[in-house]
Amino acid sequence: MAPRLTRSERLGQRLDALVASHDAAARRETDPVGLVHRAPRAEQEVVGLVAALIAFGNVVAIRASVKRALAALGPRPTEIVDAASRDELTARLDGFVHRVYRGEHLATLLANAGRVRREEGSLGASFARRLEARGDFREALAELADDLRGPDADRGLSHLVPDPRAGSACKRLLLYMRWMVRPADGVDLGLWPVSPAHLVIPVDTHIHRIARNVRLTERKTASWKTAEEITAQLRRFDPEDPVKYDFALCHLGVSRQCPSKRDPVKCGACVLREVCRHQRRR
Repeated sequence: MAPRLTRSERLGQRLDALVASHDAAARRETDPVGLVHRAPRAEQEVVGLVAALIAFGNVVAIRASVKRALAALGPRPTEIVDAASRDELTARLDGFVHRVYRGEHLATLLANAGRVRREEGSLGASFARRLEARGDFREALAELADDLRGPDADRGLSHLVPDPRAGSACKRLLLYMRWMVRPADGVDLGLWPVSPAHLVIPVDTHIHRIARNVRLTERKTASWKTAEEITAQLRRFDPEDPVKYDFALCHLGVSRQCPSKRDPVKCGACVLREVCRHQRRR
């Protein structure tokens, strides 16, 4: 008779089953990362920066805004970002608005990104250098964010490029890191010379709710500490690539396959049902 699995072992199995059964290719085409995949590989670092950092709000609106921003930058956005001044980028992005972000915010971000790329070759090389020097993912990311934000940032720019030291979940920054660092698997891109073992999961409302449902965290707010706690739990199942579960978990919520309230039909079909707190309370 096989030994009974612990709850942690069952959770790991269920998470692996979710990833294996998830139709990542179909979901990618409704996700902002799908727009990054349409760009040539040499453009993906810059296109990904735009797509990730304005990924705030409804996904349909996000994708529309990413397309508008990229159209304003032209067919080779990386060449523009690497060569243009802040004033030139501001002129190109004049009239751009997405939620609290305006053209001048995005122009400042991209002008600063262009400067970092000119000085260090790429944002990935810059981050890898900082990570090696500091030995701490959070501080390396905070330093890169400082350079991308620049000094004297107003409220909109500070929201566009948050400071990981401040304690918020920094979901969009961590989303960008996932895209750039995780191995190319049809969703993430594997562009940067950094081990995915360092990554922290991007926590949005979907990840936070589902993580609480399967007891990856008991924290009631989406914060940096919450993201670290969820990631630490996921490292038990894959220490070299703990964030590989993010895309499937997030889209379980985005697609409403995991509803905010128990639904007997949807919950009964869910691959995570046997490790979900709602199933166990029946």
